[in-house]
Amino acid sequence: MAVMTHARIDTVDYRDLPTDIQDTFDELMEQADEAGTNDHFLTLMARAAATIGMTLPPSGDIRRCACSCVCGLVFDAEHPDAHVIEWTGGYNLGRVQCPTCADHHRETA
Repeated sequence: MAVMTHARIDTVDYRDLPTDIQDTFDELMEQADEAGTNDHFLTLMARAAATIGMTLPPSGDIRRCACSCVCGLVFDAEHPDAHVIEWTGGYNLGRVQCPTCADHHRETA
């Protein structure tokens, strides 16, 4: 008997999500940005990933691409080819470009 496993979904295009899912995702990401503890942050990241049907990466840290193009990719913020545009003092979520955008048009703050 064959056993089927669920495929990993490593990225999601935010633009393809229904508006109500986008709103819930945005709210969870805002809460994660202000989370006071690492446990609370990771819980919110897990909830945000589950909301959009994405597999939470081992880092537990996801972002929506923050570059100025129209990219809506939600991805592993700790991906080795992701590019930090800027760190945010006092908050948890810095601005990060997805690996594809970082390769095609790397931005600076």
